[in-house]
Amino acid sequence: MANRDALRAFQSRLAGRLQAARSTGVSASWLAVEAGDAKYLFPLGHAGEIFPWTQPQAVPYTEPWFLGVANLRGGLYGVVQLSTFATGQRSAAAVTEAARAQSRLVALNELLEVNCALQIDRLIGLRGVEAFTDAAAPDADAPAWMGHAYIDADGGKWQEVNLQALSQQPEFLSIGAA
Repeated sequence: MANRDALRAFQSRLAGRLQAARSTGVSASWLAVEAGDAKYLFPLGHAGEIFPWTQPQAVPYTEPWFLGVANLRGGLYGVVQLSTFATGQRSAAAVTEAARAQSRLVALNELLEVNCALQIDRLIGLRGVEAFTDAAAPDADAPAWMGHAYIDADGGKWQEVNLQALSQQPEFLSIGAA
């Protein structure tokens, strides 16, 4: 119950910050998250509701990055471990219970018409263009869903993820193990 209260408080603060940003003219463009060893930026228009970690029901004969399906607020969502999918690992990394406590499920916006939630390790908050000092276009051989890479003032690299492009990729939609 404490986790739900903390999540509600976080979502209230996030909504307040979004409202404040709208009224002051500052635009927050991304939801910043960590998954594995990487930092990602989800466009706010593509990200949906944020849920506390819910253990998905495993589905046999699926890719290692597909954790299963979960009932999130009455809807059935496929749960993808972003860190494993993004790196192309052949096995999902083991996660401790302490790490799961910070883990969240970020649903894709319902306008994308894919009932999917990405499992991320930690929410960082909102980021706008002003939070970064440099940007680089994706490499020519990068997946179509990878956007620009941004560098923050501390030298940290943030990878933009185009959730709309991701939701349409055949390799993302094909969860069956090869």
